[in-house]
Amino acid sequence: MNEGSTIPELTDEGFEDFLKERDLVIVDFWGPACAPCKMIAPVLEQLASEMRDKVTFAKMDVTKNMKTSMELGIRSIPTLAFYRKGKLVKMKAGFMPKPRLIAEIREIS
Repeated sequence: MNEGSTIPELTDEGFEDFLKERDLVIVDFWGPACAPCKMIAPVLEQLASEMRDKVTFAKMDVTKNMKTSMELGIRSIPTLAFYRKGKLVKMKAGFMPKPRLIAEIREIS
C-alpha cells in the first residue's frame, strides 16, 4: 500500500516522536488485506498534498505495529486518529469520503 505513496509509514518505535514534532497529525491505521483501507488511501494522498501546510498525514500498518494499535484500542480498520500537539483528539473508523474528512479536519484545526 505504501508503493508510490508520499505519506510516511510509521512504526511503533517512532510513533510518539513523530507526533511530538508536528502540530496537527492524522494517522491512518490500515492493513494490507483491508478493502476500505485501499479505498481511502487515494483520498488521503490527495489531502496530504492539498493540505500539506495545515496537517501532516501518516500511516501505520496494524499487522506490523500491534503495540500502538493495541494501546489505542483499534478494533477496525481503517481508523483515522487525529492528533493535535501530540495529543489524541479523536478517532474515526471506516471509510470517509473527502468532503467529510475535510470537515473533520476543520473541526480540530
